[in-house]
Amino acid sequence: MTKSYSDKNVICNDSTNPAFSQIASAINLNLSRRSLLTGSGAAATGLLLAGLPDLASAAAQSAARAGKALKPAALGFAGIPLSDADTVTVPAGYRAQLVNAWGDAVGLAGNLPAFKQDGSNSFVEQMAQSGMHHDGMHFFPLPYGSQNSAHGLLAINHEYTDDGLLHTDGMKTWTAEKVRKAQAAHGVSIIEVKKGEAGWQQVLPSSYARRVSTLTACAISGPAAGHALMKTVDDPTGREVLGTLNNCANGWTPWGTYLTCEENWNGYFVDWSNNMKPDGFNAKRYGVKEKDAGYRWAEHDLRFDAQLNPHEPNRFGWVVEIDPYHPDSKPVKRTALGRFKHEGAALAIAPDQRCVFYMGDDERFEYIYKFVTKRPYDAKNRRANANLLDEGTLYVAKFNADGSGEWLELTHGKNGLTAANGFADQGELLVKTRLAADHVGATKMDRPEWTTVNPHNQGEIFCTLTNNSERGKEGKPGPDAANPRANNLFGHIMRWVEAGNNPAATTFQWNILVLAGNDKAAKDEHKGNIKGDVFGSPDGLHFDANGLLWVQTDVSTTTLNKKEYAGMGNNQMVAMVPETGEARRFLTGPRGCEITGIAFTPDHKTLFVNIQHPGEPDSERNDPANPKAISSWPNGALGGRPRSGTVVITRDDGGVIGL
Repeated sequence: MTKSYSDKNVICNDSTNPAFSQIASAINLNLSRRSLLTGSGAAATGLLLAGLPDLASAAAQSAARAGKALKPAALGFAGIPLSDADTVTVPAGYRAQLVNAWGDAVGLAGNLPAFKQDGSNSFVEQMAQSGMHHDGMHFFPLPYGSQNSAHGLLAINHEYTDDGLLHTDGMKTWTAEKVRKAQAAHGVSIIEVKKGEAGWQQVLPSSYARRVSTLTACAISGPAAGHALMKTVDDPTGREVLGTLNNCANGWTPWGTYLTCEENWNGYFVDWSNNMKPDGFNAKRYGVKEKDAGYRWAEHDLRFDAQLNPHEPNRFGWVVEIDPYHPDSKPVKRTALGRFKHEGAALAIAPDQRCVFYMGDDERFEYIYKFVTKRPYDAKNRRANANLLDEGTLYVAKFNADGSGEWLELTHGKNGLTAANGFADQGELLVKTRLAADHVGATKMDRPEWTTVNPHNQGEIFCTLTNNSERGKEGKPGPDAANPRANNLFGHIMRWVEAGNNPAATTFQWNILVLAGNDKAAKDEHKGNIKGDVFGSPDGLHFDANGLLWVQTDVSTTTLNKKEYAGMGNNQMVAMVPETGEARRFLTGPRGCEITGIAFTPDHKTLFVNIQHPGEPDSERNDPANPKAISSWPNGALGGRPRSGTVVITRDDGGVIGL
């Protein structure tokens, strides 16, 4: 879900590490229909590729030994057709209801500003309202420690802003007030929701309500806290930073905290000195340029001028921990989890109760990481886990040609990560995580997006690789068996099983679950191999407790208009059965939107989904004077500016979602 306007197609990795395509090519896979294992006699994914290990059989055997064997899930709804309608559509027997949208009051007592359709809300009002462009989110039951499925908190990311909609006259003029409002519209909202006779409603006011934005003080902790590279004139200690931004996908902890992930933070900075220092690591490997991605913050907030404040960019690109149950607590940037363009932090729990978080770096030819805590978490003492994420081991993935894989340790003094190679200590290594991954020989991937863990086998992990339109261009890896399409618009989903089904293991076996795509647009044997309803550009991903793999798509507006994508409709959400590969379309969104954010209640009878940037034009910036906007969702006939929002989905009969 990379969204950073002109910066979205940046490629920063020119290291000599092998790309995933080169590794997969070495296996000499055959992606023809004849090579796919399907039907009841297939291995459990139903879509394993010839020559790769039968991961599903190993995982199933392990689960059976542990007494956790489950029958394959059965989809209990009829797939809906593709759509280009300006609405949210769900299957018969389901209903979708808007519960929160950009500009709605979050619920601060005595501070409930109404949304103004003309964009005239002030930045002070925006600080008390839900931010723009809802993204990853999680449901936290109330009270803490319960499994209440009718009352809880939603933590919602706000990835970026469309300033054409945010302000009355868009970007016609540019002022400090507009910058502050844009900064206020970033970050995270905590809202309280409750199910009643009329369905789910937001609780207003709420003692839990909160906005965390680019104007919120955050603590810096872990090995990079206090490091010289983290110190600025405004913060000579290097231990506190103002704000979090470009909050994309997310994660959570077993002690009930929220993990929000900073993705395309580089697009907010400018560095006029880059031409004079082309080897600077933020310029070379993180994409900080002479121009920003269109946000124009540096014109009125000098923090974002990296020539004047060269260490300020180092304070972004982290995983931020927020306690939703304590609205007065300070968010904490956990530097031990590395600094890159974070796309989620999926939780697995090792047999010894250590916590493992899987993370993608969402850019073309970047890497997949995981972090393993040093200590196990304490299920009986929440306070004892307060700083658990400050100590542990960060790894990056290497995919070998024989279908095996290795987790390469990113620890100072190991694998050549020494002062002689540019890493004076662990703090510097973490600030330069991408460079450390380059050095140890990690495998370049095609935009790693969300990761998710099988809740019945914590050692089985899935990852979406959403697309790579750079494949096959001059100087870039070309088409091959595992990535067979030049100008790859469709993406794929991969899967691996950790050795011994232990998330803390340092080796694994991998394969490809599915190649996404539209058969009409693909060529020869390089067609998508989805069994059922087609989709492209998989992004959001969640493996639910009932055995369904939920996939959300993020096809850009520009791509949707390409002839290769003809007939694919608006972005969508599908449910897959990994054992058989069957996919059915569950939801389609309004025009120009991305489908993102997956949050179930504990009983799986309620599903929250986010609709991001409805009405997005090719330029990714709206013009408020344009009377021909492609979407008026969610206000419809009432008109007004399109607004990102959270919808709640339930079954008419009160049953479990998807089954």
